[in-house]
Amino acid sequence: MQEIQHFYLNQKEPNKSCLLALRHIILQQDADVSETIKYGMPCFCYRKKAFCYLWTDKRTTFPYLLMVEGKHLDQVQLEAGQCLRMKTLPIDPQEDLPINTIGDILIAPNSLCRNLLSRSKKIGLTKPRSKYIKFLH
Repeated sequence: MQEIQHFYLNQKEPNKSCLLALRHIILQQDADVSETIKYGMPCFCYRKKAFCYLWTDKRTTFPYLLMVEGKHLDQVQLEAGQCLRMKTLPIDPQEDLPINTIGDILIAPNSLCRNLLSRSKKIGLTKPRSKYIKFLH
């Protein structure tokens, strides 16, 4: 059994269903989005660079979506916490998923990445020179 499958199968309901639904939503965002395990949790990458993770809060046991470059995202639903770079979106597994909010949050980093990568290619750069997508290279 793959480590990714093992992670989801070891979760208790309703977190298991919630995490699997979030996984499906994230993977449907773009053909260049892939999944792996980093730090023992599902990590989603855009063109092989991490942009978000799924995890559960130790205190509440609720799942959350952790955005790696959250500091560049302005959605009010994201919580900064103590980490300067990352932001989280807590999810109550007993409630309906906030699909529109999740979609808006997930579209932002991928759109930013795509735009900066295409601009870099147009002017002949092999690597984008933006601090906003340094995590892509």
